[in-house]
Amino acid sequence: MATPVLVQQAVPVSAPSGDGATPGVAGALAGVLPEGGVRRGTVVSVAEDAGLLLALAAGVGAADGWCAAVGLPELGLLAASGYGIDPRRLLLVDAPGAHWPEVVSALAGAVEVVLLRPSGPVAARSAARLGAVLRRSGCVLLVAGEWPGAGLRLGVRSSRWVGLGAGHGLLAGRQAEVVVQGRGAAARGRTARLWLPDGHGVVRALTEEEAARETAPEAERERAGLGGEPRDIVGRGGLTAV
Repeated sequence: MATPVLVQQAVPVSAPSGDGATPGVAGALAGVLPEGGVRRGTVVSVAEDAGLLLALAAGVGAADGWCAAVGLPELGLLAASGYGIDPRRLLLVDAPGAHWPEVVSALAGAVEVVLLRPSGPVAARSAARLGAVLRRSGCVLLVAGEWPGAGLRLGVRSSRWVGLGAGHGLLAGRQAEVVVQGRGAAARGRTARLWLPDGHGVVRALTEEEAARETAPEAERERAGLGGEPRDIVGRGGLTAV
């Protein structure tokens, strides 16, 4: 169970202006994203992968910026903190129901990044209306799932946990092949193998030695402690922290 954190008088800072600038993304994700970041006022669709969603949110937002999570009641504060999101600057709207578009519109003028899981399929008209709000405010919307006309789409093609052996060991880090697709510079698609995160909770690219070990025979992989699935079940691999 995530440790509760009390936020005293949360006063969001002003959101950046929607000037279309591309804020850099910290860490390994910068290398796989077009222009090294995410354009302000845009929408990024993240396939249902909690670790990737949180890592991207932590990378897009400034260290002193505010973030909001809408429609993600399972979000654990320890999990978010483990990826680098300051829980003191995180606003939570667990169950907006059918009013999530209005909630996102209101938050877009006050925070830098909004994480969203819509309560159902998103109509093209609603997406266009929110897109206009985001462009004016400069807020970045990270959607857990599909979004009509998203500029970027991120997902995890494959992943495996490290630390499990044949009947022994503990889940430690997670290696994942991240795929980025979209429009413009991202039309051809990009991939990267990342720790999401490593045993120290850091999101980073695999070293040359680690990448070579990934292609080693299965017996060598087991000796190195590279296990298979499960994915996104405990700790920093999921939205909840235990």
